[in-house]
Amino acid sequence: MAEYHLYYETIPTGIEGLDSVLGGGFIRGRTYLISGETGTAKTLTALTFLIQGALKYGEPGIYISVDETYEQFVEGARRFGWDIEDLRARGLIEVLVPEMDIVERIREKDPTAIAKSLVASIREYVAALNAQRLVIDPIAPLVSLDKDVQVLREYIRVLVMSIEREIGTTNIITTEIPSGSGAISRYGVEEFLATGVFIMGIGKTADGQFKRVMFIRKMRWSAVHPGVYEVEIVPKVGIIVKGQIRERLVPVTYLPTL
Repeated sequence: MAEYHLYYETIPTGIEGLDSVLGGGFIRGRTYLISGETGTAKTLTALTFLIQGALKYGEPGIYISVDETYEQFVEGARRFGWDIEDLRARGLIEVLVPEMDIVERIREKDPTAIAKSLVASIREYVAALNAQRLVIDPIAPLVSLDKDVQVLREYIRVLVMSIEREIGTTNIITTEIPSGSGAISRYGVEEFLATGVFIMGIGKTADGQFKRVMFIRKMRWSAVHPGVYEVEIVPKVGIIVKGQIRERLVPVTYLPTL
């Protein structure tokens, strides 16, 4: 009987300090989740992966902004030190903004059809840019009604699975954890679809200092152990992952291990 060898190609994330922790980076073609409460640097983490991947490793990327207009996103990035329009002109990044009525369209139509329609649009941009990386920030519009949550779960499932099967980019999706909920993700399905899960948070040391942290919760097909790492935000660079935190922190935002 012939032996079957399964090989996973890894790519560097471009996030300083993270690749050494992960033993090389992300598995190419898979999806990774970044979750956390408001203000925990989810978007900056995703953009560091996208922008540094393009600048350092020549892997163009696509950013899908679900909750901001194009103008809001570009201005926010400019204030941080990133010139998105210059990166677009150089063919390194493309920015897509879904129609603002996406929630109503998902409610009214089959969520599978909406997800597949979005995947078809993404595929065209990926081909035009030869994109290797994709960020969806956040993965789905924020809603509060229970019936909408059930519909969005199916939308998220089809969207992620279709991107991996039909497009092949390496992906980051973000999702917001409701404050104080103790959940890993907003809709309770994102973490099961992701190959890796990173929870962003803020903690306070015994002497009153605040630290931004990243909790590596899950890394499928990897020997990486769960751990909490200090994160620093550097303008024009993005986030930097520093050493593992071994002291006890008082959580300011929810983190399961603190």
